[in-house]
Amino acid sequence: MLAHHSDTIAAIATAPGRGAVGIVRVSGKDVSSVAQALCGRSLKPREATYLPFRDARGEAIDHGLAIHFPGPNSYTGEDVLELQAHGGPVVLQLLLARCLEAGAAIGIRPARPGEFTERAFLNGKIDLAQAEAIADLIDASTEAAARSAGRSLSGAFSQEIHGLRDALVHLRMLVEATLDFPDEEIDFLQKADANGQLLKLQQSVTAVMHRARQGALLREGIKVVIAGQPNAGKSSLLNALAGAELAIVTAVAGTTRDVLGQTIQIEGVPIHVVDTAGLRESDDEVERIGITRAWSQIEDADAVLFLHDLTRIDAADYTEADAAIARRLSELLPQQVPVIHVWNKQDAAPAHAPRSGVRISAKAGTGLDALRRQLLDVVGWQSAPEGIYIARERHLQALRAVGAHLDGAASHLGAPGLPLDLLAEELRLAQNALNEITGEFTSDDLLGVIFSSFCIGK
Repeated sequence: MLAHHSDTIAAIATAPGRGAVGIVRVSGKDVSSVAQALCGRSLKPREATYLPFRDARGEAIDHGLAIHFPGPNSYTGEDVLELQAHGGPVVLQLLLARCLEAGAAIGIRPARPGEFTERAFLNGKIDLAQAEAIADLIDASTEAAARSAGRSLSGAFSQEIHGLRDALVHLRMLVEATLDFPDEEIDFLQKADANGQLLKLQQSVTAVMHRARQGALLREGIKVVIAGQPNAGKSSLLNALAGAELAIVTAVAGTTRDVLGQTIQIEGVPIHVVDTAGLRESDDEVERIGITRAWSQIEDADAVLFLHDLTRIDAADYTEADAAIARRLSELLPQQVPVIHVWNKQDAAPAHAPRSGVRISAKAGTGLDALRRQLLDVVGWQSAPEGIYIARERHLQALRAVGAHLDGAASHLGAPGLPLDLLAEELRLAQNALNEITGEFTSDDLLGVIFSSFCIGK
């Protein structure tokens, strides 16, 4: 363990601001001396004790509960002291300062972001996927995301990864064993059904990848940009989806000059909806800036709602401008980013208006359910079964790497002459990629990135 991981650390563990209760947490060696200094007495393990917290002069800073959790039966696996006081920021800062003062002799210091959870990981209390799930549970923006993060925290995702790893280790042992019997390797692998084991492993990885993608959607959500010409109803659509009057709506073309966003949820999936300026040629400097920002938002979108005005489909200049926007969208966006063509103002549309595509009336609220369903469909969401667990993009990247290495192993397993060393190497790399998810094979740099995103005190 690195030297800074053996320090005693302290931090305010509750969110900034005022509240009924606030917590100061201390973790490391000799926390009993800090407890003695603030509480004036020793504490019984895991028993809440109501008493005054005193400063260096013996005066009470506040009255509250003190709890001592001896290691390894604590959140971090170390000795932990928690002081529960009134949740005023001044009171909590005074308590933290007193803890640092009382622990100066043992080298106590303020905790870094996520350091308590990092120590829980380093001390084997949780694996890396569970540690990330803690942050995801705190940051969850929907009920579905919170439930999925809870499943990951309980170890559901990790169990899936461990199951894949065990199957992969068994296959690796089988392949490695053949290295001792080079004249019998083909018959040995055939009798053990190495092909069947590898195929089953590939199928299992595909299934886990599918559930992980669903979990990543719950965690990250999708960014949906509403684009189109002025007065197509983009701001009205944002208001209708959000259920609130967020954007100004007028009959004047070019009302929206800047980017306006709102996060909504559809079936528990966070949808970050962005309204943008109408796309057209303009001599107005402010509007041109807004249009430039609109294209920038479109370029960064996970999906684009291209809004068309059904009341203007007979105007040649309007349809030509729509076609020009469509061409630029196809040039700008990667192929995997969907563009949904939405035909607005169906309540006022002429009788010969096109019937294909998603037809809505943002003003009347009709067709919005179909639009919501299509949004989820194009990003690959399926109605959330209970088994979905939260996942991150790094998990998906690791699973993609596992799949690629297993594909490589399959090609070697079926190759003439059976290049056994290449097969073994692909399986080893696949296992390393799996281990990155749970932290059994993880660089210190990656750990630093992951835990630095946590709040201080967690």
